[in-house]
Amino acid sequence: MKSVVTVLQEDFKLFLQALWEQLDLPSPTRAQYAIADYLQNGPKRLQIQAFRGVGKSWITGAFVLWTLFKDPEKKIMIISASKERADNMSIFLQKLIIETPWLNHLRPKADDSRWSRISFDVNCSPHQAPSVKSVGITGQLTGSRADLMILDDIEVPGNSMTELMREKLLQLCTEAESILTPKDDSRIMYLGTPQTTFTVYRKLAERSYRPFVWPARYPKDLANYEGLIAPQLQEDIDTGALAGTCTDPDRFDDDDLVDREASMGRSNFMLQFMLDTSLSDAEKFPLKMADLIVTAVNPTEAPDAVVWCADPRNVIKELPTVGLPGDYFYSPMQLQGEWGPYTETICSVDPSGRGTDETAAAYISQKNGFLYLHEMRAYRDGYSDSTLLDILRGCKRYGVTKLVVETNFGDGIVCELFKKHLQQTKQAIDVEEIRANVRKEDRIIDALEPVLNQHRLICDRSVIDWDYNSNKDEAPELRLLYMLFYQMSRMCREKGAVKHDDRLDCLAQGVKYFTDALSISAHEAVKARKAEEWQSMLQDYLDNPTASADHLVLGMNKEQRDAANRIDTGQSSVPTWV
Repeated sequence: MKSVVTVLQEDFKLFLQALWEQLDLPSPTRAQYAIADYLQNGPKRLQIQAFRGVGKSWITGAFVLWTLFKDPEKKIMIISASKERADNMSIFLQKLIIETPWLNHLRPKADDSRWSRISFDVNCSPHQAPSVKSVGITGQLTGSRADLMILDDIEVPGNSMTELMREKLLQLCTEAESILTPKDDSRIMYLGTPQTTFTVYRKLAERSYRPFVWPARYPKDLANYEGLIAPQLQEDIDTGALAGTCTDPDRFDDDDLVDREASMGRSNFMLQFMLDTSLSDAEKFPLKMADLIVTAVNPTEAPDAVVWCADPRNVIKELPTVGLPGDYFYSPMQLQGEWGPYTETICSVDPSGRGTDETAAAYISQKNGFLYLHEMRAYRDGYSDSTLLDILRGCKRYGVTKLVVETNFGDGIVCELFKKHLQQTKQAIDVEEIRANVRKEDRIIDALEPVLNQHRLICDRSVIDWDYNSNKDEAPELRLLYMLFYQMSRMCREKGAVKHDDRLDCLAQGVKYFTDALSISAHEAVKARKAEEWQSMLQDYLDNPTASADHLVLGMNKEQRDAANRIDTGQSSVPTWV
């Protein structure tokens, strides 16, 4: 008859159950048992993707102890997203060894054994490498060796926001591979939850790390999981399990999942609870960063035309990009024609109440069918006096002639407050009320997509830096949600596609205002201006041939000739250009 120790050594699921009973934890759920089984019997290189809150880290810790319970000579490395998280795992394992009676034999006997939060030994033969070493993914990985490597939740919002961050993270994963000892029973495991639609876990799957995917609900479209869904769930589906029902109701029931989906937004819920990264289809996200033109925008004037080109030499790599992979910012290939004042400059305002939403303001100019985004501002204090006055100070800086304000919120009260402050500050700015009656996602895409496709939106570089560095006090996972360009790149026509869209909605509102102006192509506008110049020159020659010749020699444009003619007739003083 097998001893209890032998039984526990042979089956990790029994070990997990016994350990959790020792900790007064509820018995493992079905999903947790499935994860435990895959950890024990899975391939040499594997990854486990399970919904957030399933207890992956607890199971990981138990698996480390079970490995040492079977063979104290094993060398294990645990890599986490941060050193603090890695240290916490190490402390947790030491605590279990000390407080669990049937694990006490793992405590080291030698006085010179390592026993710190960074690394510790168990009761084993002396060795250069510790029994367990915990390190952050950005820590010192090289120079270590391990028989078992567990990379636990290495992808977090703070290290996967931009494509550059994800590339760096993937490189660190490659370095981790070199630490594994060349033994038949050596293994490397990844456990985590996708944080972006372009998670590094997808790249790891391409590198022979076989995923085991356990979503919180039975999926409606199995094709999105590319045959990687947990075999237990696949069997359930084959025998009639209904799509949308809970896969592990002991952990999260349907009511709990509904609440979480409502609070997180659909896209985040699909990532972190459904583990569905199929939203990465380019067709679903029509607003591309690459369609923008990014350059320094003059506050008062612009050229006749700005030429876009997707030449790799025009890629601006130094700016932080929170868009989809491969979606970069581009600088203009060429600025064409003469510089002159903008046709019109407006300030688009999307007001909100106090709370998690933002009051956003975008300063936009138009010339020859091109739109120029000078600046964007965002506030969390609703429509307070300080907020409205700060918006008006920006209006003064850029020579705004019209405020375009959405009235869905507050039923027009914000417009009245603006009018009061305009009177007090003696600014002559018109206030136009806009009321939205189209579904938000459709409204935003319909306004921005044509303009971006035609490369008619020019964005000042400072807007991108400000957007990325705003809301620094927020948690990393929330910072992204408030960024204009994150909102833009993740916007699709599905309801609730973006949880926070205040900045994007504000920009779309301003662009929509110029829709009629944008219907006139830049080419036609330039042709009209040249025709006007020619007619002006002819009229000057007929009126005063001598002065006209002088103006031609001096290279004067129409505005300069008109000013000079007024001087000649005694209508005005000498202009500033003389």
